Amino acid sequence: MIRRSLERGQTVEIDGLGMFRRGTDGAYEFIAQTEPQVFIAYVEEDLLLARRLRDMLAAAGCSPWMDKDKLIPGQNWPRAIRRAIEISDVFVACFSARSTSKRGPFQSELRWALECGQRMPIDQTFVVPVRLEACAVPRQIQERTQYVDLFPDWDVGIQKVIRAVQAGSKPGQAGCRLIQTPI
Repeated sequence: MIRRSLERGQTVEIDGLGMFRRGTDGAYEFIAQTEPQVFIAYVEEDLLLARRLRDMLAAAGCSPWMDKDKLIPGQNWPRAIRRAIEISDVFVACFSARSTSKRGPFQSELRWALECGQRMPIDQTFVVPVRLEACAVPRQIQERTQYVDLFPDWDVGIQKVIRAVQAGSKPGQAGCRLIQTPI
């Protein structure tokens, strides 16, 4: 399947590792992913803000992972999401009044990320809680982890998220770069 896709001129991405493509000489080549992979967890009602966050992280040189972008029709999405969380360098949880009160995938993703974080080195940043608006952050997270507010100043909040992603990046990884914003 991979070879057929490559023969048709398509690239084949392997999440968290990189992509295969056909080079200019016709040979197949593998390009390793060097940007930190950032899983973005959100509820459907916050999709526009989650996409804005995704775009800012991508502009900073990160590789954001969102279900709406990465899942394909017919894919076992619960398994794909768990795998994406496991291989991510950082898990960004987008909190709002809607996400904290709603049952569903966001809560499952958050619980799985907390479990995955238990296997990380103690000082490594993994779960980065982000508040999209004034809302309560679950006590279990608030007691252990500093969160970032993206309000009232989105740009200041984004810079903090990028620094947190840099702290969670693997040694030798390219890392995200801070975005210059006009004053």
